[in-house]
Amino acid sequence: MYLTQALHRAVQQTPDLAATVFGERVRTWAQSADRAARLAAAFHGLGVRGGDRVAILAQNCDDYHDFLFAAPWADAVAVPVNTRWSAQEIAFSLQDCGAVVLVIDDAFLHMVDDLKELAPGVRAYIHTGQRQRPADVHGFEDLIATHAPVEDARRGGDSLAAIYYTGGTTGTPKGVMLSHANLMAAALGALATGQFLAPRGRLLHSAPMFHLADGSGWLARNVVGGSHVILPGFTPESVADAVERYQITDMFLAPTMIQMLVDSPAAAQRDLSSLKHLIYGASPISQAVLERAMRLLPQAKLLQAYGMTELSPTTTVLTAEDHLDPELLRSAGRAVPIAEVKVVGEDDNEVPPGTVGEVAARGPHVMLGYWNRPEETAQALRGGWMHTGDGGYLDEHGYLFIVDRLKDMIVSGGENVYSAEVENALAQHPSVATCAVIGVPDADWGERVHAVVVLQDGASATAEELREHCGALIARYKAPRSVEFVDALPLTPAVKIDKRALRARYWDSESRSVN
Repeated sequence: MYLTQALHRAVQQTPDLAATVFGERVRTWAQSADRAARLAAAFHGLGVRGGDRVAILAQNCDDYHDFLFAAPWADAVAVPVNTRWSAQEIAFSLQDCGAVVLVIDDAFLHMVDDLKELAPGVRAYIHTGQRQRPADVHGFEDLIATHAPVEDARRGGDSLAAIYYTGGTTGTPKGVMLSHANLMAAALGALATGQFLAPRGRLLHSAPMFHLADGSGWLARNVVGGSHVILPGFTPESVADAVERYQITDMFLAPTMIQMLVDSPAAAQRDLSSLKHLIYGASPISQAVLERAMRLLPQAKLLQAYGMTELSPTTTVLTAEDHLDPELLRSAGRAVPIAEVKVVGEDDNEVPPGTVGEVAARGPHVMLGYWNRPEETAQALRGGWMHTGDGGYLDEHGYLFIVDRLKDMIVSGGENVYSAEVENALAQHPSVATCAVIGVPDADWGERVHAVVVLQDGASATAEELREHCGALIARYKAPRSVEFVDALPLTPAVKIDKRALRARYWDSESRSVN
């Protein structure tokens, strides 16, 4: 299996069908293949060789689609970069994976000089967009126009296809290595549920394309054919408009996006009847929001996909039929056909149904490992199972229920935030003596990042000051949304910060310890 396989099939079967729609610009599948072949040639001309990493830092656009095909066509490894990160985080990921080329769009063109200094390993920059670019930055369209197509390397199987960076428990992002087989197996597993996407339909991309939650939809749409309708980003108004204008059949939204959509007057004012599938995931959803979405879109099948980047990313699906059973609305569904799921205790032995433990998964979708992190890879993949760090249980019918998070991680608005990242940033403020970061329930974001801070003797700081300080070092969505100043932090008998005690007053009244 290889990622460009679907592109060749589309050229053979539907060459004149729209592959991408981006604003007023429409490109066919034949054009997609030609552009991928020419961009791959340009990569070769810039010195990219087999297995080299090529990265992209851009908002959603049709050129992103071309890049995702061109990288494997050139026998390279794609690295989608999180557009919400700070320059330091972006540079770390580029240096960490050894990226040699970076595609960058208008929104980030101003970062080029900083990135050249912080990530000197990047040898060439390619600009996609309309702004004036520096003389030493190549033009995306110029490269495509001036290079003849090359043959597809048909890179596939267990060879590395992409590196997706996720938050790190030590405070720095870690690269998840995914093979062609990993990504294709996950897409096929989701499609094998029979409800994931409408064949040859239109998939709306409004969630960020750097995120594998959206990327899995891109892969699945390529497999079953059809068209990608791409928005630069999410607003409820633009999504409602696009569904009506383009007769969208399928879309993925994070729970916070669904809440914004159902709250928007635009949703009631537009014809959304073309929508056949609304897929959600990346974080839990409240039952109230879920029920409102079902009322807004009675004709659409709602599906919840649970997984993580390390699982390419889908492992369980709660089907449309499952959504009709009130007892299952808090479930994450059952294992997709290509996956096995079990729950294990501290000894890594499987526990009986109804018993809470750590969720583990096995199958062809499990990552190759973490880039240059053999110890963390061995720990995560011990015994041949991916240990997710999520606490949950299986019922007697194989439905998975997530009840806690074993990793010191917060999921806010569908984005993973590791506490260590925020604590490291906070600790660099001169007024902070010590701190702890936890996730607390939030009606809008599911969970919000909350900091508990002890100041240095005689020092002062405001919550906004600490938030601005963090925002200069890490992505702003990771910065604390709320700050609590205390005289001392609770400690465990082992003289470690007792985060369980800090969380207790926020979570003890909740039915589960994630939101």
